[in-house]
Amino acid sequence: MIYETWSREETFALGKKYGEQARSGQVWALAGDLGTGKTVFTQGFASGLGVDEDVSSPTFTILQVYESGRLPLYHFDVYRIGDPEEMYEIGIEEYFYGQGVCLVEWAGMIEELLPEGLIRVCLEKDPEKGFDYRKITITGLGDYSKNDDNCT
Repeated sequence: MIYETWSREETFALGKKYGEQARSGQVWALAGDLGTGKTVFTQGFASGLGVDEDVSSPTFTILQVYESGRLPLYHFDVYRIGDPEEMYEIGIEEYFYGQGVCLVEWAGMIEELLPEGLIRVCLEKDPEKGFDYRKITITGLGDYSKNDDNCT
């Protein structure tokens, strides 16, 4: 599925739509350059799950856990990971195969650790279409396909 959003609010709303439909055990891999809306999408997703906490990017903590929604949300930001093996120290497998939903920002940095059957969200800007424009490509919802568009 390819979506175009033209504002922060539309990116949030798209995330919320998918959060409302999220199921236990899903892993969502978010990819895109800085400022493409990964955290805004995640905030919307959390809202769709019913999370009532303030959701921010866990860049310096790597993981934030939100348990106030209908499913636990495990929000990873692996931008600062030096070695993917570090993820085992925080128990990544417990989260990937647990009862909640995982959203992983900068997922391409731990590509070799990502489970089969994940859902990929690629967020891209196009300055020619405006500052707030985003192209958001979602694959893996029933039609898993390997990320081949260099959005990692």
